[in-house]
Amino acid sequence: MECVVQGIIETQHVEALEILLQGLCAVHRKSLKIHELCLKSGPNLGTSPSEVRLLCDLEQSEPAWTVRHVGSAMRGAGAEQISVNVRTMVESKVSSNVLRLFYALGYKLDHEQLRVGFSFNFQRGAQMTVTVSSVNKMLRLHATDEAVPITPGIQLVEVTAPATSENYSEVAAAMSSFCEYLAPLLHLSKPGVSTGVVPTAAAAAASLMSDGGGTTL
Repeated sequence: MECVVQGIIETQHVEALEILLQGLCAVHRKSLKIHELCLKSGPNLGTSPSEVRLLCDLEQSEPAWTVRHVGSAMRGAGAEQISVNVRTMVESKVSSNVLRLFYALGYKLDHEQLRVGFSFNFQRGAQMTVTVSSVNKMLRLHATDEAVPITPGIQLVEVTAPATSENYSEVAAAMSSFCEYLAPLLHLSKPGVSTGVVPTAAAAAASLMSDGGGTTL
């Protein structure tokens, strides 16, 4: 299970966001280059459709593969009272022949994308990960070298944190508190809720760039 929120930021303000995150997280950023393939089950696998994502970490000297399945988000009164999405998520490291395996099982490639950017992994009331990345589409099958941005000038920001059925409320509260620090630059909300860019982003970015991240938060 995990808690997650998402938002968008203009590429011109990403450097300011990185300065802010560096000050908040007090850890070094990690470069991010992930080739993501979304596979969907065929009719031979039952009437209920299934979707899995294969993630290939291209930052490693030898590409490392992970399979991830994201389930439905929590619903009901409890879910409506918190500002983050709580959903089931299972992932596991796999070998490089995983795509061939899922094709043999009857899965079909639905779409693929390349995410390029950086991430911060840190402890702040809960173990959290912030990723900032441009999302790119491939012009030819698996041609990551020819990927082009889906939304030029816009980058995706995602905050995730592992949780359990016993502590998701505390994790959600910690995440919401952390997101308040980022509010001058972007608005983070449940996936699928479009909020656009925030009007204060330009002024906040200019302040951060001139200050160099020296403001105590």
